[in-house]
Amino acid sequence: MLPSLNIIASRLRLKQLRLLISIDELGSIHRAAEAMAITQPGATKALQEIESTFGTSLFERTSKGLDANDLGRCVVRYARLIHTDVAHLREEMLGIMQGHGGRLSVGTIMGAVPMLVDGLARLRTKQPELSVSIVEDTSARLLSLLDQGRLDVVICRTSVSRRPSAYDTQSKEHEELVLVANPANPYTRHEHLKLSDIADSRWIVFPVNMPMRLTLEREFREAGLSFPVYPIETSSTFTTMSLLLQDSGLIAVMPVDVARMALEYGMLSRLPLALKSYSEPYEIVTRQGVPVSVPGQLLIDELVRLAV
Repeated sequence: MLPSLNIIASRLRLKQLRLLISIDELGSIHRAAEAMAITQPGATKALQEIESTFGTSLFERTSKGLDANDLGRCVVRYARLIHTDVAHLREEMLGIMQGHGGRLSVGTIMGAVPMLVDGLARLRTKQPELSVSIVEDTSARLLSLLDQGRLDVVICRTSVSRRPSAYDTQSKEHEELVLVANPANPYTRHEHLKLSDIADSRWIVFPVNMPMRLTLEREFREAGLSFPVYPIETSSTFTTMSLLLQDSGLIAVMPVDVARMALEYGMLSRLPLALKSYSEPYEIVTRQGVPVSVPGQLLIDELVRLAV
């Protein structure tokens, strides 16, 4: 039986977690001890203390050395996360002490990537030593990471959350959607199209219940058409682009700001059909009641200026 969280937290030390990482990387207590400049008996005792804390063995002895078991791989994975978080802590503290730099973790949905890129470009001219981590994902996943404190700021939609009131939001931005296809798609040569003309085509769509999927479903419903059968579902920009470039028969919906570069360079073509609906607006989101980091607030200021 696993001990309680309080017991684990009171017994584990950062140096023990570093030892677990070294053993996993080197496959030997002897080599891990050398890498950490401690004695082998000291490393053996530390591993025994860790396994005693968790009440289970974490490594199996094999012909090649020590190999983490299922529980060991789980513990090592979190040991790496904690070690990385401490490194980020030091980096951010150093930036604060020096009055510049620091670390910023920001998340964004696909449609907001161009705005984020512009905001970061403006911010980094003022804070050139700022270290930035960017996560592109769905709104639901980004809000989860924000709740965990893994992200400082996210650009997404809070409507997907069961508790949207738990967030502070700023600067709602509407997302114009366009229909795109491979330039070899025959529909790109038409001057005008109705949705019924392309309804039976093969489509790339966003997963169920995502805002862009709901917008497209509404377009089909209002046109009195059935939604495409057997579409390819993905929320990945790169996957969508790759599929369109590989298959000239596919059609996809993309935010116009995201599609702009591919359209300008002739990689994709815009179909001559304007969607009647806008996708639900996205927002700059932070956790309610939680102070925003200095780099996070500086980014928010730049994003708000861009939206004006």
